[in-house]
Amino acid sequence: MTTTTKDQLLATGMGLLLQRGYNDLGIQAILKATGTPKGSFYYHFRSKEDFALQAIDRYMAEVHQGLDGALTDASLTPLERVRRFFEISRDKYGQDGHLGCMLGGLGQEMSGISEGFARRIEQCFSEIAGRLAACLAEARDRGELAADADPREMAELLLNCWEGAALRSRLRRDPRPLDDMLDFYFSRARSA
Repeated sequence: MTTTTKDQLLATGMGLLLQRGYNDLGIQAILKATGTPKGSFYYHFRSKEDFALQAIDRYMAEVHQGLDGALTDASLTPLERVRRFFEISRDKYGQDGHLGCMLGGLGQEMSGISEGFARRIEQCFSEIAGRLAACLAEARDRGELAADADPREMAELLLNCWEGAALRSRLRRDPRPLDDMLDFYFSRARSA
């Protein structure tokens, strides 16, 4: 498979965004890491902000791949599928040095600075929650959750807890906060 200059810039830039954040990442660092001339960057991206928003889109494509793989696995119960998505995410975070979720990191950094970033990241979280809620509704319908459980509310809570645990995992460079959160959430979800 041929990797285009744009793909290389985005792949490398996503890692740098995760490590450094938006404000500490200059275009020059991306160019140096990829060996790309400045003109090539501006051929593909109007600005650093455009680059970061396209990096978010690429990140979301990866998230949707993870959701597709986990949430459609018919060999697992609906609750197991939801948990599997987060386990896949935890493993990916480990490969990246336990730096956590790029959406969460950028959201924390940029939400007070850029309304455009805040809206886009919130939209991403809403998409994820929607996909999780559909699987949690199936879990409720199959009796894995209480009959009066609100799948959307449960999905939002799960995502909020995950993002907090991802921050703690990043601070400690340790997956334990993620595992502890999943154990707690799913033991409570089943008993509710």
